[in-house]
Amino acid sequence: MKIIIDDLTKSEIRDLLTQHFAEMQKHSPCGSCHYLDFDGLRKPDVTFWSIWNDDELAGCGALKELEATHGEIKSMRTHDAYLRQGVGSLMLKHIIAVATERGYQRLSLETGSGSAFEPASKMYERFGFTECPPFGNYVEDPFSRFFTLGLGSQSLSITT
Repeated sequence: MKIIIDDLTKSEIRDLLTQHFAEMQKHSPCGSCHYLDFDGLRKPDVTFWSIWNDDELAGCGALKELEATHGEIKSMRTHDAYLRQGVGSLMLKHIIAVATERGYQRLSLETGSGSAFEPASKMYERFGFTECPPFGNYVEDPFSRFFTLGLGSQSLSITT
């Protein structure tokens, strides 16, 4: 599989993100959906990647710079045809590596709190993310969970 910086122009990525947006809205009330839309994913403080298996889209993810030492994971999504095949873990490893290269000391994320979000939450925990209070512009919300991972000299320990 190949990870590339994506400009969001291919129909496959637009379709996957449209599905992602719809799923977020299905499982969380409007005020509790914190995904970046297409314009948000194109901002200069966001890097967006897609994962391809030959010419098939397998998934995507993004990294938003909150400040010089803190990044946020956004828009992690695996295509339905690639669920439970390691695509999410591959993207997460890539984002952690890029965040470390950029010198971030912390990587955080917000995800939903319902059962639909449980597989993602478990994956983040396997990578060493721990729950934390809201960060950035987020506020306490019963439909959100917040995670963070310290970066730097520590080595990444992943449990399966």
